[in-house]
Amino acid sequence: MSRLRILAEGRWPGPEALDESGRAAAPALPPLPGFAASSFSPLVAETAERCLRAHFGPADAPDRALSRTALLLASGGGDRATARAIDAAAASGRRVPPLLFFQSNPNAVLGLVAARWKLTGPVVAVSPPGSVPGEVPPDALELAALLLADGDADQVLVIAAEQADEAAPSEGAGQPAPAARPERPGPPRPGEQPQPDEQPHPGGRSGPAAPPPHGDTAVALLVTLA
Repeated sequence: MSRLRILAEGRWPGPEALDESGRAAAPALPPLPGFAASSFSPLVAETAERCLRAHFGPADAPDRALSRTALLLASGGGDRATARAIDAAAASGRRVPPLLFFQSNPNAVLGLVAARWKLTGPVVAVSPPGSVPGEVPPDALELAALLLADGDADQVLVIAAEQADEAAPSEGAGQPAPAARPERPGPPRPGEQPQPDEQPHPGGRSGPAAPPPHGDTAVALLVTLA
């Protein structure tokens, strides 16, 4: 397996979402024009923006050149809210808003990010099993390495996004709060070299310690071959 080097990282929520006690707050995602009824696409777009800004600077820089950067979205649950909205409209006999069909395809938001940042690489969306919120699945990094090794792109923006399942009952409702799980080792910092088949948690936490996430959670890594 080809070795990868992390160029930049972005997260939602970030360290700024922690309150004074170190617990994660519930920040509001910036709205994303053209997308409605779900936080999934805004989650993907905002996390990607944070990572890309860390490496490239502002998206609207006048000297922004085309970049052979691929986009790879990994999500075990996908856009649950849009799926529920479509199901509810169909079951009631109401007209399903066309916008929901557009945004139900995860490539829609990836295309928006690619156009804004002038990214010309492939666009891929996968649903790996056993995805853990806040971590990049090893399968996603392996696929990123293949895209790079094949010469399809110079860099790959890997986004792992999981939307909170609002239809499910709150975890631990009516019970004492569970103890926070032990922290896993954080990812290599930008410039270091992770090995996909030797890094079981390349998207592990970084920054201040926080309880396991219960809301919308995403991490983005911009990687290239070492």
